[in-house]
Amino acid sequence: MAHELRGQKVAILAADGVERVELEQPRGALHGAGANTEVLSIHTGEIQARQADLNPAGTFPVDRLVSDASPDDYDALLLPGGTMNPDQLRVDKDAIGFIKDFVNAGKPVATICHGPWTLAEADVVRGRRLTSWPSIRTDLRNAGAEVVDEEVVTYGQFTSSRSPADLPAFCAAIVEQFAQAGSPSSGV
Repeated sequence: MAHELRGQKVAILAADGVERVELEQPRGALHGAGANTEVLSIHTGEIQARQADLNPAGTFPVDRLVSDASPDDYDALLLPGGTMNPDQLRVDKDAIGFIKDFVNAGKPVATICHGPWTLAEADVVRGRRLTSWPSIRTDLRNAGAEVVDEEVVTYGQFTSSRSPADLPAFCAAIVEQFAQAGSPSSGV
């Protein structure tokens, strides 16, 4: 494998309404490269997934409450989308605090579709170049981000993508980003 993530632990922060493919496919790519993942959420049990925001698409078990997690426990963070998911996360003080601490630690963060809403709420996008689902681009601009319409954007510690249609490029980019961040020369 070109990019080895063996020994890395990735937090996936999600809530009810997460877009199933935006959690499942990146997690599969990370596992395929050797990473371990944990789903963090704002409640215990399971989170409800959606397909195209509207249709129920099963559940994902929650591994840990975000309120009980520390960025020190993880090498990277994945923020999947779905409209309801980030809308719930962005009003949860523990989720926003976790994201702020993660970004301030300089660790890699990957987000897709509506996922960057939580980054805007955490006030960590100012001066950063990102892409997202079209309907939240104004929110990102208002939070100080440089927003572009590209399949995948890697800028510093952030990798972002627009939609499920971009998942193949997004999955490849996050494996590469996380592998580089986890290399001994990177300091992570």
